[in-house]
Amino acid sequence: MGPRLLPPALVIDPSLPSDVVFELRAAPHLLRMARTGRRIERTYSPTLPLAVLGFMVVLWFATGGPGPMVISIVVALFMAGRWASVDAANRSARRRLKLAYDYAAHYVLPEDLDHPCQMLLRRAQDAVEIILSSQVNRAGFIDTINNQVTLPEEVWQIAQRLTNLSRMHAEHSRLVPRNVPSGMEEAFRPYTSALDAAWTSLSKRVRQLERYAKQVQRADRVFHAHQRLDALVARTPEYQALVADTLRDDLARAHIKELAEQAAGARRLFEESIARARETAGELLRNPLS
Repeated sequence: MGPRLLPPALVIDPSLPSDVVFELRAAPHLLRMARTGRRIERTYSPTLPLAVLGFMVVLWFATGGPGPMVISIVVALFMAGRWASVDAANRSARRRLKLAYDYAAHYVLPEDLDHPCQMLLRRAQDAVEIILSSQVNRAGFIDTINNQVTLPEEVWQIAQRLTNLSRMHAEHSRLVPRNVPSGMEEAFRPYTSALDAAWTSLSKRVRQLERYAKQVQRADRVFHAHQRLDALVARTPEYQALVADTLRDDLARAHIKELAEQAAGARRLFEESIARARETAGELLRNPLS
């Protein structure tokens, strides 16, 4: 979530079957081909090996020797094997390209977005990655199942809206003159305001995700510190014995009490950070973009 963001990653509709998602994600270059309307054409003729073989047979009859016939068979078999391998690869690519066309409305490429929308989508993806990869999420302290389902859907919904906004940005730039004639500014203003309102709404949504991610990061830091403190708590009797052996009774009691209070305070701090993360998630997920 720094000032210089990488382009966003490919976003695929999480409601698609997992095997379809796998196929689409495995070949992003084919998704780009589908976006531009390109096809994979056959680059060879399957009858060519037979034509070569036929030519060699004619040559054998013309020369009257077996040598050309043997060579023709070897060449034809080599070419057939080579072309069969190429054809298998082409069939796999054509199958995936067909999927890319069939599910064209179910994925968003970075190229589908203008630069501001790319950066906003990337911020959303980074926030979700922080949440899902956090220790407190993996350990189940926040709503792990809901996060795994709802957050990818949230990114997908944001990506779809940003795609539409990018398209309308481009259309608006084409239709609205660079220098609006005097007296016509009010006529164009509602359309510009509509785009601005959509951008503001999506930006607010992404900021909510980022607030959730920051709460989770804080909970992670507290969780890490709490794990270290737990290791010390397990050795509390040793520390208590050390204090009791080396300090006066009244001072020893104060230190022993302080150890107990610090352990309890760390637990409360951890529980409060988890509660704040859950509360932030609740505010975000009560109104999903679907």
